[in-house]
Amino acid sequence: MMKRYKSLITRLVLVISILCYGTSCSDFLEETDPSNLTADSFYKIAQHAEAGIYAVYAETRFMAAGAGIFSYNWQLLEAPTGTSQSETAQNSDLNNLYSLTYDGNTQHIVNWWRQLYRIVAQANLVIKNVPAIEMDEVRKKAILGEARFLRAWAYFYAVRLWGDIPLITEPQTASSEDFLPKRSSQDEVYAQIVEDLTIAEAAGLLWMDGSGRVSQAAVKAMLSKVYLTMAGNPLKKGASHYKLAADKAFEIITYSQSNPSSINLFSQYADMHDVAQDNKLEHLFQVQYLADITGNPLQLAMLPYYKPISAGAANGIGTTVPTKQFFASYETGDLRAKNQEGYFYTSYYYFGNGDAYQLGAPYIYKHFDLKTHGKPGVAGTGRSDLNVMNIRYAEILLTYAEAQNELGAPTTDAYNALKKIRDRAKLTTPALATFNQSTFREAVWRERWYELCYEGVTWFDMVRLKKVFNETTKGFDEFAGHVNQSSMQPLQEKHLLMPLPAPEMKNNLNLTPQNPGYPGI
Repeated sequence: MMKRYKSLITRLVLVISILCYGTSCSDFLEETDPSNLTADSFYKIAQHAEAGIYAVYAETRFMAAGAGIFSYNWQLLEAPTGTSQSETAQNSDLNNLYSLTYDGNTQHIVNWWRQLYRIVAQANLVIKNVPAIEMDEVRKKAILGEARFLRAWAYFYAVRLWGDIPLITEPQTASSEDFLPKRSSQDEVYAQIVEDLTIAEAAGLLWMDGSGRVSQAAVKAMLSKVYLTMAGNPLKKGASHYKLAADKAFEIITYSQSNPSSINLFSQYADMHDVAQDNKLEHLFQVQYLADITGNPLQLAMLPYYKPISAGAANGIGTTVPTKQFFASYETGDLRAKNQEGYFYTSYYYFGNGDAYQLGAPYIYKHFDLKTHGKPGVAGTGRSDLNVMNIRYAEILLTYAEAQNELGAPTTDAYNALKKIRDRAKLTTPALATFNQSTFREAVWRERWYELCYEGVTWFDMVRLKKVFNETTKGFDEFAGHVNQSSMQPLQEKHLLMPLPAPEMKNNLNLTPQNPGYPGI
């Protein structure tokens, strides 16, 4: 079912592309071919609704798409964190992300803006047009819920990256009144995100959906993430939203306790990057990949630079590899730092299935596709169907622990959520009575850094907390002034927001002024 769903995404995206870009052939022929789909003839039958929502899903794959030589869009959320570095310097835009010297012309920033708004545009078409289609009402409601989630998903990334942004909720044409929109306040954007997710939550979605569609668990998880973010910087909603975050996360935890075979932590870390476990158990939402259509492109970025790791070729590019300081900061005995058992590896096998050899440094194992690269006795395929993880149950446990603690002091449930993460890592957790609110807060933050590294989460934690993990002291520095070990450059206050893309500002002067601290156009 999962592979069939992934295939339909790409096959049917062509249909929606016609809707967006196609023109009627009546300019050239006296008779109109009834098989041609136009803006007027699309969104008439149930299959059009399915094609429309598949097109929205397909756009989410931009996250791992290319951003010039040896780089990927995904690295926008990792390079500035200071927990990774590059073994090559062939992409100047990526170099600028690592050195914290990026600006509005940096390709990754331009790509994220354009692609997030493509998702918004496709979702707007679905939300506007599907209600009028005569089709199964249950399925219609689900499609609209999925579209609402995906629009909220895109806006949640955008508002955290740029702050005040255009809020577009209707399909656009060149003649639309707000074709060149102004920026809306973050409060307005978050209000729309919450509204969309609340509607999605009531759409009758399955609690978990092995096909890769949006599920009830994904919606509730996203709401908990949104509320947690709203509680912190820059909105600073505080206790009211910490409670909302804790309550929504606890709904998932409660479901897991009653349905442990449906939602839970994987028993072993290897399952996290096993294609057979895509869209299951711990993976509450993922970006979908299938090699026959679009394979997971991140495999090369995290391999050592041109060392013989994979399926008969030394083709790694090493542009996202852990800093030695971050790797060394894990607690002694933490299974997550154990070679090929957790999130890192320090040795592998010649060309995937040959003799073992030492790599001389740690590399990221969390996204390592064994089927692609090979393992002892089994040659790699050189192709990857592995999904890119986006929301895991582990994050929800830590969200609950953090949010509940902010309401006064650590509770037994908050402590158990933290302990569940550490138990899997084979670590002893001090007794609840040894914590106060402050020490428990930092204990949860540390686990977020260690557990959720290299998943596009850490940067946003840094921004909402205005704190950064210090690998040496194992405490937390203020955001502004913290020195990233990857570049030995300090973070500045301006880095709490990304610069708006310069090409977009040139095309739409209503986006000005540029975010503080960055050069204008």
